[in-house]
Amino acid sequence: MDYQSENARTIDRWVDEGWQWGVPISHDTFVAAQHGDWDILLTPTKPVPHEWVGDVRGKRVLGLASGGAQQMPIMAALGAQCTVLDYSSRQCERETEVAQREGYEIEVIQADMTKPLPFEDESFDLIINPVSNCYIEQVRPVFRECHRVLKTAGSLIGGYDNGINYIFDDDETTLTNTLPFNPLHDERARQMLLRTDCGMQFSHTLDEQIGGQLEAGFVLRALYEDTNGEGNLHEHYVPTYVATWSMKMSH
Repeated sequence: MDYQSENARTIDRWVDEGWQWGVPISHDTFVAAQHGDWDILLTPTKPVPHEWVGDVRGKRVLGLASGGAQQMPIMAALGAQCTVLDYSSRQCERETEVAQREGYEIEVIQADMTKPLPFEDESFDLIINPVSNCYIEQVRPVFRECHRVLKTAGSLIGGYDNGINYIFDDDETTLTNTLPFNPLHDERARQMLLRTDCGMQFSHTLDEQIGGQLEAGFVLRALYEDTNGEGNLHEHYVPTYVATWSMKMSH
């Protein structure tokens, strides 16, 4: 089994076990968003500045590896035409369930973002990509595909692990691993992930993640850092995530 299929099955199980990123928003949260009271997360704790999202009424929004019915229902409540792509069947099911509950339409595509995206050039006004590329080995191709399917002046907003989480032991107290952390090439890393039931995960540098966006043609507009929300690193205020807002500008 390839690692992507392994991760999809793992995430399906996590969702069944109540994984926090697979719990859909409530009806009350949806209604509040319809009345202008909303937030979405790309990283564990800090809400996205509303400026990053802008006015999405009538706009086409892609939730990339964004299943679970947390961001996309908010976009639908704000008037967007939504598509979600996720390789977890359970995450996709959550999206369909909430759309049926709230009475909006959403295109749900179960697919792997490491493959070419199944969309025409310049299809979307906004791509929302919460923390997920820690589950894939190569991130630069994803940014190139995002740039391709975005319209000119479209935005990519995403959350990314900065690698610090992967150097510590389970208790986040001892430097244990070296970077890059890649279980496909390091059996010790693979065994650590299997022991802690974390799926197959990969560290990525800011060179890969922010640099990869710039190489793909994006212009960086803004960023902020965030912590894990819990644990020793969080208690010491160590930022372990970065969220970015990038735009596809005219050439």
